[in-house]
Amino acid sequence: MDTRRLYSFIKIIDAGSITRAADILHIAQPALSQQLSALEAQFGQQLVIRSKRGVAPTEAGRTLYRHAQLILRQVDLAHAAVRVSGRAPAGSVSVGLAPYSLGAALALPLLKRVRERYPEILLHINENFGGVISEAIMTGRMDMAFIYGAGPLRGVQFEHLRTEDLFLISAGDGTRQPRGNEVSLREPRGNEVSLRELERVPLLLPSRIHTVRQVVDAAFQQLALEPNVVGEVESALTLVNAVEDRLGATVLPGSAARAILDVRSLSVRRIVDPVIQVKLSMVTSDNQPLSEPALAVHDVFLELVRAFHDDPLDADPVGDKHEQ
Repeated sequence: MDTRRLYSFIKIIDAGSITRAADILHIAQPALSQQLSALEAQFGQQLVIRSKRGVAPTEAGRTLYRHAQLILRQVDLAHAAVRVSGRAPAGSVSVGLAPYSLGAALALPLLKRVRERYPEILLHINENFGGVISEAIMTGRMDMAFIYGAGPLRGVQFEHLRTEDLFLISAGDGTRQPRGNEVSLREPRGNEVSLRELERVPLLLPSRIHTVRQVVDAAFQQLALEPNVVGEVESALTLVNAVEDRLGATVLPGSAARAILDVRSLSVRRIVDPVIQVKLSMVTSDNQPLSEPALAVHDVFLELVRAFHDDPLDADPVGDKHEQ
């Protein structure tokens, strides 16, 4: 099979137009149309539906699109492996990290250690939600990811690494009188707060697509309570700034709470009655093995996860006493 045709086909689908794809590829439109016709003849299937608005893939076209991405990625990996054969790992590696997680806290250490050990590896770090990342891994656009959840999910395999308790993060300890819509909390008992005490607390949380939000909502629902969500914030920096400005409190896993405490003076309390937990896993493709540079980055990341020393805020390793 001519891989150039597959590359052209991907560009046609991405552009949604043969004309636009021809401009991107710097080739004549009739030549590109001929390549598409040759692919359809080769597979004996109509791959796109043509209209005045452009082109859209058929079901067969969507299937070929997914496989074409995997095939071209494998070709790129083969070229990279041959070029660096006998030398230190080199090439591009893409890593996805769930926001508000230990992965995000380890992004900078990962970048530093990979640069020190493997200067020929170009590391791409992407913070996004688990569903988006999982899809990127299934289509071969990302090598691995550290996300919430423990599977199963078709097309990817989960390596469960940590279980983390969730913590309430707020400004101050509740002793100061609130102003306007600021957060008001009772005097804390130690470093814990019950879920029932949070029913009236204004909360700033990620949207419902995020695992942390889903777990928090489920815990409230279990007690027949409704969380007082006053804002949905996807940016970790904006979230922390809003909490510090007393616009609301938030709920984060222990590792993320600890990372915040390194740079901000905020109150952090473990949520109890019930304890709420999330699982964090390393996710890789079920269909293709990791390249040599991706394996190197994978091992470095696991080192960092395991070296993340425990303190009262930290997660428990796999097999922790909280596990059922």
